[in-house]
Amino acid sequence: MCAASFFFSMTLIDNEKPTILIIDDDSEIRYSLDRVLSRAGYQIIEAASGEEGIEIVKKKSPSIIFLDIRMGGMTGIEALQHLRSVDQQVPIILMTAFGTTQTAIEAMKFGAFDYVMKPFDQEKVLGLAESALKAVKDFEQADSYEPKLKSEDYKEGIVGNSPAMQEVFKIIGQVAASDATVLISGESGTGKELIARALVQHSLRSKAPFIPVNCAAIPDNLIESELFGHEKGSFTGATAQRKGKFEQCDQGTIFLDEIGDMALTTQTKILRVLQEGEIQRVGGSEMIKVDIRIIAATNKDMEAMIREKTFREDLYYRLNVVRIRVPSLRERTEDIPELVDFMLQILEKQKKAKVRKVSPEAMNVLCRYSWSGNVRELENAIYRSAVMAKGEAILIKHLPEEITNAVHIEKEDTKESSEVSNEEAEIAAISTALDSVFSTLKTEADGSLLKRLEDEMIIRAFNETGEDAAAAAKLLGLTQTDLKKRLKEIQLQE
Repeated sequence: MCAASFFFSMTLIDNEKPTILIIDDDSEIRYSLDRVLSRAGYQIIEAASGEEGIEIVKKKSPSIIFLDIRMGGMTGIEALQHLRSVDQQVPIILMTAFGTTQTAIEAMKFGAFDYVMKPFDQEKVLGLAESALKAVKDFEQADSYEPKLKSEDYKEGIVGNSPAMQEVFKIIGQVAASDATVLISGESGTGKELIARALVQHSLRSKAPFIPVNCAAIPDNLIESELFGHEKGSFTGATAQRKGKFEQCDQGTIFLDEIGDMALTTQTKILRVLQEGEIQRVGGSEMIKVDIRIIAATNKDMEAMIREKTFREDLYYRLNVVRIRVPSLRERTEDIPELVDFMLQILEKQKKAKVRKVSPEAMNVLCRYSWSGNVRELENAIYRSAVMAKGEAILIKHLPEEITNAVHIEKEDTKESSEVSNEEAEIAAISTALDSVFSTLKTEADGSLLKRLEDEMIIRAFNETGEDAAAAAKLLGLTQTDLKKRLKEIQLQE
């Protein structure tokens, strides 16, 4: 353990006086751990069995527990499960001489903070204790991020109070009650289908069918049959007449997701539906009237596709009656705490996780990350973190490494740039000050310029530290003996 890390650990211990409970049926192991940990400033309690350790935890609240896996009577894993029923949060570090795969899996499965191998490495033990203590403090500081709008139903799953999302909500409110065709644009993972569902939910067709179709997921040779249906015998495998999505959706709303991936031939038929309100099944001759509202979505640059002749311009204008652009998560990072809270509520309702808190440090990382996959990526990250979390809070160590590493690199780059800028500014300030002093004193030219500068620095350092010789010597990079000698010469000390 480095000196700085050890000093930090000692500072925490001196201030908080954390208690460590050691549970092991081997008195020599308890004695060995007691010596290592008590020297570092921890208060130690010992228990010779799992049963005794559980009784101690019921009466006291240790900051950390070191628990042996193989003991007479109750095993360490059994004791771990009982301890977790008594205290959900206390970090429990298992001790074992047999580091098997099964040990690691079972230890983490039942909520251990970590495990350490026997014989002990002193720095490893102290490092684990320090990490566990930091985790305790993170749990204590973790905030529960409740929705800002508690009256919001959220049944559409749209969460956000940022200005960018407020604009989206306004447009939904303005056009929902009409039958206007809507084109929703935005990056992948921003929640375009949720916007479409919100439009339907608040429309006059809310009770009628709503059918989403992912145009990118259906092969070109099948999409026309999927959308318009087919007659019996119209192609190999068409053993019966089949209604397509448009017929199934009559009186309702169809959502054509990723419409930019649709073939030009199919685009032509979609245009006819918009212009005439009628379809024709594959292999059929009858024109069938349909009353539907079309909402389309894309993550592509439609204007560029028109220039490249890969999307029909006339269809684009028919679809783009009302345009809703869904902002990326990077454009509304202020919504992330509320999104995280909503996602944790969903996981709890689905019984996938019981985590309801996020430490400020972890939330800061989530808000700083770029989220190229948008809300979908955030949702996956929160699910993963909730599964990895021990207790009821997501800490920074539970976040995916690619997220913490990316934010760390960005932070280091900013810090390095800032340090360079600060250093340059300090050098410039010192240079300016020296120019002024040198200009004032050089006229005397009696050979005392350097001594006078040194004397002035010593006097200032001595006064700045409240005439504390030790502190002044450290500030100037001198020994206390040399400083006292110089102070006598300047006649500031006896």
